[in-house]
Amino acid sequence: MERLSQIALQTTASAAPPPKPAHPLDPLSVLEIKAVTDVVKAHFKNRDISFNTVTLREPTKKAFLDWSEKKGAFPARLAYYVILEAGVPGVKEGVVDVNALSVIELRALEGVQPILTVEDLCSTEEVIRADPNVIEQCVLSGVPASEMHKIYCDPWTIGYDERWGAGRRLQQALVYYRSDEDDSQYSHPLDFCPIVDTEEKKVIFIDIPSRRRKVSKHKHANFHPDSIKEKYGGYRVQKPINVTQPEGVNFKMTGNVMEWSNYKFHIGFNYREGIVLSDISYNDKGEVRPLFHRISLSEMIVPYGSPDFPHQRKHALDIGEYGAGYMTNPLSLGCDCKGVIHYLDAHFADRSGEPITIKHAVCIHEEDDGLLFKHSDFRDAFATSIVTRATKLIISQIFTAANYEYTIYWVFQQDGAIKLDIKLTGILNTYSLGDDESTGPWGTRVYPNVNAHNHQHLFALRLHPRIDGEGNSVAAADASAAEAPLGSAENMYGNGFYCKKTTFKTVGESFTNYESSTGRSWDIFNPNKTNAYSGKNPSYKLVSTQCPPLLAKEGSIVYKRAPWAHNTISVVPYEEGRLYPSGDHVPQWSGDGVRGFREWAQDTSANIDNTDVLVFHTFGITHFPAPEDFPVMPSEPISLMLRPRHFFLENPGLDVLPSHVMTTTGARKATNAEIASKTDSTSRLAFGSTSAAGSCCKR
Repeated sequence: MERLSQIALQTTASAAPPPKPAHPLDPLSVLEIKAVTDVVKAHFKNRDISFNTVTLREPTKKAFLDWSEKKGAFPARLAYYVILEAGVPGVKEGVVDVNALSVIELRALEGVQPILTVEDLCSTEEVIRADPNVIEQCVLSGVPASEMHKIYCDPWTIGYDERWGAGRRLQQALVYYRSDEDDSQYSHPLDFCPIVDTEEKKVIFIDIPSRRRKVSKHKHANFHPDSIKEKYGGYRVQKPINVTQPEGVNFKMTGNVMEWSNYKFHIGFNYREGIVLSDISYNDKGEVRPLFHRISLSEMIVPYGSPDFPHQRKHALDIGEYGAGYMTNPLSLGCDCKGVIHYLDAHFADRSGEPITIKHAVCIHEEDDGLLFKHSDFRDAFATSIVTRATKLIISQIFTAANYEYTIYWVFQQDGAIKLDIKLTGILNTYSLGDDESTGPWGTRVYPNVNAHNHQHLFALRLHPRIDGEGNSVAAADASAAEAPLGSAENMYGNGFYCKKTTFKTVGESFTNYESSTGRSWDIFNPNKTNAYSGKNPSYKLVSTQCPPLLAKEGSIVYKRAPWAHNTISVVPYEEGRLYPSGDHVPQWSGDGVRGFREWAQDTSANIDNTDVLVFHTFGITHFPAPEDFPVMPSEPISLMLRPRHFFLENPGLDVLPSHVMTTTGARKATNAEIASKTDSTSRLAFGSTSAAGSCCKR
């Protein structure tokens, strides 16, 4: 049961406030984080507290637009925090006014647990290694007590276990064995699961299966260079491909504000969603037209398909339980981006309240994007032609949730489209498999004694649209055959078809799913505007085809904890604070009660037509593992697109400089030798000559 109480507030510091940022959506700086934690420490003086979250409390939409569009006051600079107090159940959350250096909100919540941090995960391994009952189970599994330093674990959120509920802050430790510290442990899972109290740092229970399985005696399935050399004799020969931009990049960054190819938007980053894109607009021949107020990945769930206890607990809500920001990688450590790069750092607070920095958390760069458009005329042997190559802008991050890596690429295109590309890589979650044991229908034997269970990766895309201004609507768009029968006056030859558009008037009407037979997409449009040519409303179309249904049964814990995943599209009225669809505090939530999306959507008759709306889109993949996914998984791609329809009067990419142009007049005047002599000074032939015929590869 969640209990909310208001606690008396007081100003807790008198020092000078930290410098104000240039933009109200900028993440908290190191100085701001330190100021906030000092204020909170002073407020809780002589009490044993630890910090879980310190992040920007974004200004309201009204306050932001008053500043950005009406030249009003800079919005109040606020920080949201979550703390734990030793020996006190639940959490305390509140808000600090950064400029006034005072606590202005404070609530005590019981019956909830906060997000897990990297610090929380790191201590769990040492806890289980020292526990005598865990040591006993390791010995029964075939690992000597003297080799506990070779025992590793992936600390997972416990999901929800009715034996403990949310009364204690818990993790489940998925246990593995490494014969050498450089081994990959996932080929040697153990068959028992310790439950660890995160705050008390002790094992409180061990789940032991009825059938015991010994640790594998097979070699570890590794993927580091020494192993590859042993397996294959070395790596395949591959010559480097270098990306250069000798004249510099095409984008301009002013703090966190990006300007590129007619777009302008703010790039934010927080502990939970990771990258947040806000205030997205497009300069249409001098007219600045708003597109989206805010876009982010607001939640995801990875439910596993084995019904055997305790695997039902494996359904991580990776954004709400771990945080795409907290688990983000420092991209400078490897070749995660390639080209001419601009990086943004991320700043958080550790348990003691000290600022920590993740260097290069966000990578920004450009890539060639193939053809933007092309046309040639057959009438003069295709001499008449125009070729325009595209460039794309990519804002990316990579975060690690235990065994999996999620690579997130927000892509802006020169035709006005915005794409989201996600790649899943990393390592399968594995479980021990006996020599004579079948995986059954719930998994796949990917290596001797290794069972990889079926699972899904479902994401929640949160869209707050401002398509061409205020007052937006959403509609399903289905390719439909003409209703009139063959031979009728309206459809004499039976070939008629059209786009059937169904505008959602209420929340309940918006609960729709992807339909492959009609190629269903969704239009987010402004019903108050009309395209001068088509006579239709300016819109951005959501094109997304990787939309598997949530396979957990209605009423199951998974189903209840991810109410946003019941449909491909759900639309609710916008209200402040409607950010996280599984609730503000997700770990160990049973799924019961009214919170998050369930609260926002409970009035199914609420109006969502020509108003301020939020669109939640569920997409992803269902993964049936195979040996090719092991010992490390090739990247699995997922993509969706937001593309303009009836928003522009013509192709918005016409003002991109062509790579090659030859008009009919020019081709008629030019000699064959002149046409053939056009050379590309940038590229070269793969074999032989150092220059390639044709000039279509140089812009």
